[in-house]
Amino acid sequence: PIPRTLVLTAFGDMDVSKLTEKPAGRQPIRTVTLPLERLDELVDRMVDAVAAGQKIYWICPLVEESEEIKLMSAEDRFASLKPLFGDRIGLVHGRMKGAEKDEAMRAFKQGETRILISTTVIEVGVDVPDATVMVIEHAERFGLAQLHQLRGRVGRGDKPSSCVLLYKDPPGETAKRRLSVMRETEDGFLIAEEDLKLRGEGELLGTRQSGTPGFQVARIEAHADLLEAARDDARLILSRDPELQSQRGEALRLLLYLFGRDEAVRLLRAG
Repeated sequence: PIPRTLVLTAFGDMDVSKLTEKPAGRQPIRTVTLPLERLDELVDRMVDAVAAGQKIYWICPLVEESEEIKLMSAEDRFASLKPLFGDRIGLVHGRMKGAEKDEAMRAFKQGETRILISTTVIEVGVDVPDATVMVIEHAERFGLAQLHQLRGRVGRGDKPSSCVLLYKDPPGETAKRRLSVMRETEDGFLIAEEDLKLRGEGELLGTRQSGTPGFQVARIEAHADLLEAARDDARLILSRDPELQSQRGEALRLLLYLFGRDEAVRLLRAG
């Protein structure tokens, strides 16, 4: 879950069910980090993997080359690998027509192509159980939640799978921590908790999905027990005085105003 969703499960009006095990038969995903300077070594390994019948996703952060952002695009990576892999490599991205995307996915799923160069368009809703390798180029540019989602496109069958996080050296401190977390665990909740620490939880009474929440006297990591008690108290108040018309309700409306949260009253009344 994204940081705000994780916080809502703990302090908001949202229930959570924890699935602590993978579906039966699925294998762990081995995750490694690799600097872009060693790209040639990776490509050599891919030649062997394709010869052995493996299927490989290769994710790029951009569809096409950009003058503003110097990153490898999906189209350029496809062009660079096409001479080596020929008809065994395919391309899919969000700017393609629906029929073109469907055909690229069909060819990959049926084994007509063995490498699929893509953007994050395959992040969700794609299930190719015999795909066993995920390469994410410029992984330092992706957030933890997105890296975790992308990695989840492999390891969906009964074969051992790998995820290679290619990064530009040296990564910043935050990027370095994200890469380290991905290498250390596959647990989605642990990854979400680390994402929460790195990005902030956003707004509980708003729509911002990450960043500092703006609490005046509390921090979620340090005051979880107090915040849970406050949540329970808030639920009790709303069940007894949903319009905040009682003496205590008036006091609470004043507090919301003083803390710059009076907009919450309108949201509460809207249901």
